[in-house]
Amino acid sequence: MAERSPETAVLVDGASVAAVGPYEELAAAEPRAKVRRWPGILTPGLLNPYGPELLEATYHPDPREADVLGTEPIGGERAREILRGDPARLGASARRGVQRMLAHGTVAVAGELRSRAVVDAVRRAGLAVGQRPDRLPGPAALSPTPLIMLPRLVPGGPARFAVFDVADRAELVRRGAGTCVATVIGGRLVYRGR
Repeated sequence: MAERSPETAVLVDGASVAAVGPYEELAAAEPRAKVRRWPGILTPGLLNPYGPELLEATYHPDPREADVLGTEPIGGERAREILRGDPARLGASARRGVQRMLAHGTVAVAGELRSRAVVDAVRRAGLAVGQRPDRLPGPAALSPTPLIMLPRLVPGGPARFAVFDVADRAELVRRGAGTCVATVIGGRLVYRGR
């Protein structure tokens, strides 16, 4: 349950949505269900259309490389140099990139992924692969503008959603996906903000 959207509580059964509705109704129907409470609003999660750009053409440094490479994602020619110098780095970078995406409420990616290591990282995380828009909204980013929200949650559908610490969707659009406090994929909490 998200504090700012109690009318959109989700009851999860395994990897599926069992029910969506007001928190009070779901709690009364399933009093033994484990309740997770988060600040903000519960959403269906985001589609990031920049899968290849963020996972194959960007290097996400290992924290142990921070003194040399910093902590922020590296793109462009510098990323190509790093990945050419040691192709084995791509898989680990993609896993770290996926974690960054999860921390931004991403539950699906789009774009043709060509690297097996990247496809494996996406699959293992449980990210859905969606249709890439005909026109990309802007530069590749973990919080792309505009945000692309997935269709609303429905009973029987996949338990895939994200919670953002904002008052409403307008504030989410204004402040971006960095406000994510929880991401759930396949009924599992795969990201929790600190």
